[in-house]
Amino acid sequence: MKKAFLIFLAIFLFIYSFFIEPNMLTVKQYKINDSTLKGIKIVFASDFHIKPNQTKRLNKVVEMINEQNPDIVLSVGDFVNGHEENMTMPIADIVKQLKNIKSKYGIYTVLGNHDWWIDGEGIIATLTSNGIKVLTNSNTKVNINGKDIFIAGVEDKTTRTPEIYSALENTKNPVILLTHSPDVFPKVPSDINLTLSGHVHGGQVRLPLLGALIVPSDYGDKYSLGLVEEKGKKMIVTKGIGNSILNVRFNCVPEIVVIEFE
Repeated sequence: MKKAFLIFLAIFLFIYSFFIEPNMLTVKQYKINDSTLKGIKIVFASDFHIKPNQTKRLNKVVEMINEQNPDIVLSVGDFVNGHEENMTMPIADIVKQLKNIKSKYGIYTVLGNHDWWIDGEGIIATLTSNGIKVLTNSNTKVNINGKDIFIAGVEDKTTRTPEIYSALENTKNPVILLTHSPDVFPKVPSDINLTLSGHVHGGQVRLPLLGALIVPSDYGDKYSLGLVEEKGKKMIVTKGIGNSILNVRFNCVPEIVVIEFE
């Protein structure tokens, strides 16, 4: 009886981890105490990793973002999937759907390592020509609900060189910093209002008590997901929408993030 139960449990966990949880999508809400950004609503959607057969998935992502009625949409890249073009939906087709996002003040992003592995310059050109602002160690000022805020973005740590001070040049608070990898967080100045990151997908597989077994970060599980507060600084690391390497998730449901400031 015990052996039969263990076999059933193993089969169930396999099916759940490879075929159910990776296809789920939830909305994670954060309330951040910051009077300089009060009243602004951000949707943070990142690490899409859209495969060739995932048109329905992408449409669902767009639909869920629009349901949140965001003031602005921010991302930290990895729109495409894998290392080869046959592993991903073409960026032109991805952007065709992303153009349906209803964001009052636009969409801003940096690129991730997968974007650069496929075709970084081509992806920048496609995003830019369709009204999505790509930040490459640079920043831009956005007036949201009568408030000037700066959105800054650094390059990907794996494939490029993140230059935080170039990205923050001539900015004034409030500033939101976009970085694909959370590993730059220790070098972020203490006066940055909020850092947004992704890349590590929460580890994709998180075991009870043990946490994530594999996290592509120099800091292990420390910056793998959620709201991180350190030395007066705040960073939100999203678990992302898609999956990397293996299409597997356990105890780490894909998400889009909603951030509201109080």
